Amino acid sequence: MATVLQASVREDLKGSKLSKIRSEGKIPAVVYGKAFGNKPVAVNQIAFIKTLRSEGKTGVFKLDIEGTQTDVMIYDLQYDVIKNDVVHVDFYAANMKEEMDADVPVHVVGDSVGVKDGGVLQQAVYELSVRALPANLPDSIEVEVSELNVNDSLQVKDLKSGAKFEFNNDPEEVVVAVLPPDEEPEEPETEEAAEPELVGAEKDEESEEDK
Repeated sequence: MATVLQASVREDLKGSKLSKIRSEGKIPAVVYGKAFGNKPVAVNQIAFIKTLRSEGKTGVFKLDIEGTQTDVMIYDLQYDVIKNDVVHVDFYAANMKEEMDADVPVHVVGDSVGVKDGGVLQQAVYELSVRALPANLPDSIEVEVSELNVNDSLQVKDLKSGAKFEFNNDPEEVVVAVLPPDEEPEEPETEEAAEPELVGAEKDEESEEDK
């Protein structure tokens, strides 16, 4: 059974009204899409968090806007940096028959052989861009690193894309690597900066010569 999140239309976009919406346990949001247009709404905070946990950012679910249901995805979230609460949501009204791009989180799986031998696992990419029909977008990309030895790496082209999605990233882009234990990032050489010239110094010297 598809997940359905209830939403109500909100007309007033003023800051005081947004604060009132949040004080009532709701989250201001907006729904937009090519064919859908743009509509400001509000959703119940608890119901939204449950939906986020069950569907993730790439999951497609039904947003019921006062009786009319639309297939949507969570496009963007804004947080209160102090309370870590969601304060605004952007929903994307998805065309289920049209491919789209989405950033999918990368999860490293397994214990690397190289790390057990003293190497250092470096994750260079935390999200990968994926293209697929909305219903086929993965929740995450799992990268198995168990067989990686010291000096081994995995690139985008080494990952197996699903039968129903493809990667947009450069195939040569490194996703994870196991570095030698004593390897440190090289610091770029910098030339010694010349002493800054004091503003007005030349004029002062000329004045002394004139005396």
